[in-house]
Amino acid sequence: MANHKSALKRAKQNQVRNARNTHIRSTMRTLVKNIRTAVTAGDAEAANTALTKAIPFISRTASKGVIHKSTASRKISRLSKLVNTLEQS
Repeated sequence: MANHKSALKRAKQNQVRNARNTHIRSTMRTLVKNIRTAVTAGDAEAANTALTKAIPFISRTASKGVIHKSTASRKISRLSKLVNTLEQS
């Protein structure tokens, strides 16, 4: 455990940030899962609604530094492509 006052503060800050990042990442994964389940069920309307909700959240997750911006871009691209294949069928 940290002994200096600054090291104690740093440890506390790391705990808070870790909890926040975990929550954000978990919420993002849930939104992605909602899209995938809607696509699996063949429900284009639900998939579009879920995608509309997920895209800004994924972008916000990247802007907060929880995930890399390229990862966010890749996720958005792949999910959009997945939903678009459902609409064409």
